[in-house]
Amino acid sequence: MRTDVTLAQMMGRRMVENPGEQLRRLSVELAAMSQTGLAFATDRYDLSRYTRLRGISAEILGLLADQPAEPITAALELDSGYATPHVDVRGAFFNGDKVLLVREASDGRWTLPGGWADPLDRPRAAIEREFAEEAGLAVRATRLAAVWDGMVSNGHRVGGHAFHIWKLAYLCEPIDPDATPQAGLDGETTDVDFFDLDTLPELSSRRTTEAQLRALRDRHRDADLPPYSD
Repeated sequence: MRTDVTLAQMMGRRMVENPGEQLRRLSVELAAMSQTGLAFATDRYDLSRYTRLRGISAEILGLLADQPAEPITAALELDSGYATPHVDVRGAFFNGDKVLLVREASDGRWTLPGGWADPLDRPRAAIEREFAEEAGLAVRATRLAAVWDGMVSNGHRVGGHAFHIWKLAYLCEPIDPDATPQAGLDGETTDVDFFDLDTLPELSSRRTTEAQLRALRDRHRDADLPPYSD
């Protein structure tokens, strides 16, 4: 069996990818290269070159998203050290087949409780903290149900996101089954309720999608299903 690949074949494969997506991937690679370079370089000329690489990446991402480069550059500047995906955590509490969702204050749409993992957080503790802050419930994160890549499953390719966000989703159980959820304890949510998956409200899809909720419900129903992963 031949394993060699000609240049024409390689170019043909590359041309299959959407040019805009290919350009986005290259700009993300440039942003990661610049961040890692800025973390370890000591020569002032190298530092200047890596800073310019970051600016070029932001300009490309801005053009692709029809946004100015400045806020993207500012977001990139918040990161330092070796470039690596960010971690978002989400908790799913099902009451029968209904799932608890919170309404985000930022966009008025609904999502699973969650957010960024904080330094020193353990995964379960991060979800339990976010659940208490956003839904007013003390829960126990019982098992890992899914690991999603926001670029793949939540549309993060659009809108100037420079780095991948990995989303860890745990199934949760309330510590007090009679407790009533309450939104807004951290100022980031305005409402909380249970929804059937066939009558969902408008979702904040960059945080939670219907497909993700259905994957979680499958694992709530069947404990033998392995965690979903992109």
